[in-house]
Amino acid sequence: MPATKTRLNITLSPEMETLIERLVERDKVSRAGKVTELLRAALEIEEDMVWDDLAKKRDIKSARFVSHPKALL
Repeated sequence: MPATKTRLNITLSPEMETLIERLVERDKVSRAGKVTELLRAALEIEEDMVWDDLAKKRDIKSARFVSHPKALL
């Protein structure tokens, strides 16, 4: 039976391993669960940075503003 989740092997520095273990103990979760949660948060931050960069490029003095109803047309 195929796995529903993809496995990923990574190598952690001793410092990172210690930090993750502290978080695991604090939150009473599995290592895989905590790392997945941290990865998800990091990806959301990356996505926010991309959207912020796009918004900064569009935020110019000559920019036209479009109302929400008009934008949906």
